Amino acid sequence: MATLNQIRHDHANMARLLHVLLLRHESLTQGDRPDFHLIREVVDYILEYMESFVKPLERLYSEHLVAKKFKEGEVGQRLADDYQALRERLNLLSENIDMILLDAVVPMDRFADDLKAYLDAHLAYLRAERELLFPFFREKLSPEEQKSLLKMLPEGAQANLARLKEDYPELYEEFKEAPSPFS
Repeated sequence: MATLNQIRHDHANMARLLHVLLLRHESLTQGDRPDFHLIREVVDYILEYMESFVKPLERLYSEHLVAKKFKEGEVGQRLADDYQALRERLNLLSENIDMILLDAVVPMDRFADDLKAYLDAHLAYLRAERELLFPFFREKLSPEEQKSLLKMLPEGAQANLARLKEDYPELYEEFKEAPSPFS
């Protein structure tokens, strides 16, 4: 079963992966060509994690009266809208990476702009989760409801990170060196 510390740790890991992508963005803006296979791996990791994290939240929102009110409220609706926009940006980025890996012509300045827009949106979303969603869990859900939610959350994040470490040791070194949002 996931724990609140694991969720916090997963959150920090996501911020670190975004930092690694930010470094790739900087190299793009300087005219260098980054390793798009590596970017593909990071984007796939994020897509998989987001998908496995959101399904339990959707279940919580549909089954729990307080959570339903949160989602329907101004803050909850904003987070849901922001999440949907974030997914759309990430899907666009994923499609562009596929095109690049297939040697299709994709203007690098447009790709760099799309990457930056995605990074900014995801970092803002992580901040909103830390400031709005996580306090809601602690303050509005009973200990039993928190345990129930944690049982639904993904436990495979560490295994996926280990796979990235094995397949891309340079990425993992950058990941380890990336600043933690909680330090």
